[in-house]
Amino acid sequence: MEGLSSLCFSSSSSPPIVSSPLKLFSLPAIRLNPCAHAFARSSASQPTASPRRRKPRTSTPKPERRTVPSPVPTVLETVTGPGTTSPPRVPTKKVLIPIGYGTEEMEAVVLIDVLRRAGADVVVASVETHLQVEASGGVNLVADICISECCDEIFDLIAIPGGMPGAARLRDCQALREITTKHAEERRLYGAICAAPAVTLLPWGLLKRKQTTCHPAFHDKLPTFWAVKSKLQVSGELTTSRGPGTSFEFALSFVDQLFGESVAREIGQFLMVEAADKNPKTEEFNKIEWSIDHTPCVLIPIANGCEEIEVVTTVDILRRAKVDVVLASVEKTLQVSASHGTKIVADKLITDTSDTVHDLIILPGGTASSERLQKSRVLKKLLKEQDSGGRIYGAMCSSLAVLHRHGLLRDKRATYHPSILNGVDMTDEGIKGTRVVIDGRVITGQGLASSVDFVLAIVKKLFGHGRARSVAEGLVFDYPRS
Repeated sequence: MEGLSSLCFSSSSSPPIVSSPLKLFSLPAIRLNPCAHAFARSSASQPTASPRRRKPRTSTPKPERRTVPSPVPTVLETVTGPGTTSPPRVPTKKVLIPIGYGTEEMEAVVLIDVLRRAGADVVVASVETHLQVEASGGVNLVADICISECCDEIFDLIAIPGGMPGAARLRDCQALREITTKHAEERRLYGAICAAPAVTLLPWGLLKRKQTTCHPAFHDKLPTFWAVKSKLQVSGELTTSRGPGTSFEFALSFVDQLFGESVAREIGQFLMVEAADKNPKTEEFNKIEWSIDHTPCVLIPIANGCEEIEVVTTVDILRRAKVDVVLASVEKTLQVSASHGTKIVADKLITDTSDTVHDLIILPGGTASSERLQKSRVLKKLLKEQDSGGRIYGAMCSSLAVLHRHGLLRDKRATYHPSILNGVDMTDEGIKGTRVVIDGRVITGQGLASSVDFVLAIVKKLFGHGRARSVAEGLVFDYPRS
């Protein structure tokens, strides 16, 4: 038997994951394709151990009203395909995830992605006067509806992401306060991560007689007798966690509470969370220095069907490390719909970056996205120029197939996600199981739950171990001291 901690990023020296471990039993490998996602929904600062803070905008765009799109297919629906019969599932649970200006994007997106994979009907609601919200790391997310449209709804779970000033913006939203307070009084599940337990729930009086954890920078604001330092704390209907680096534990705990242990275990395997914890972190071949004498500029191309976890994790962590990141859409519009319905607004169209030299080009995964990235002539030109110019490039998850088919992995060692083996021969290049592989100026990663390791490996190559460790501390992510 293994506890939920077996699905988490932790070390033997880490504090306990939960106050009372949830036992998950080992099962044979489940026939799932972690990257075969339908996307049915409509289409910085110096590294520090504290969450980043952003100044609120002064302008207030006109309010928008949109209807909530239909639910994204569940894991088994994705596997079996439309028109086939799936085993009976637990009735759909309805989840509210509020976001505001300065919300931590990794925490919000991991919650959205993981809960939708489990089959939950997730509603992303903006507490601002507009649906498009700029998160703490500068990623622009588009909510499904405004929070005012949720006042008469009943939810099975309300999960509040952190980030600053995001947690404060949520705290100051009267509609959200009333919804959450009534929800808690009815003894329904609720939770918060990072700064939100101390900044949002505490002033609302929703931590009374509850053991609570939060980001280390806000720990001293919690009531001393009830404050704990575990990565994840379940106390009755309340669940709290520490930061972006514990987001998977936080989200999987809700899956367990809503859908049961077997579904939580299934989703953990689906995301390769357990594999990310057990497999070697990084292997490097043909070692060279990545010497850049200016602020590095990184291009991240995205398309409909991209893996939102990989996109947001890459942008968030690189910007924490003081990297200039450009998110570029290969679609005809800036807004793309990711594999599990998260709507992301890019900084530019890929055509507007064609004349710019980038120090790195990183391709996030997603099966549908990878196919669209491969068809982009502009991106192919940029990648070929990157290779011929001796500059750095890489890919995660299924996007490794893009590099392979463009001939950019020739004589290179790479790690890969098992899903790309359909139609792609990795016999010569592939290194099975390792989370991140660096070969000269090429970096590859398994993606999903190992995305943080992938991006921190980039930070380490660019700036050294000290910068990478500093960023990891801000994320509350286990990282070696030397």
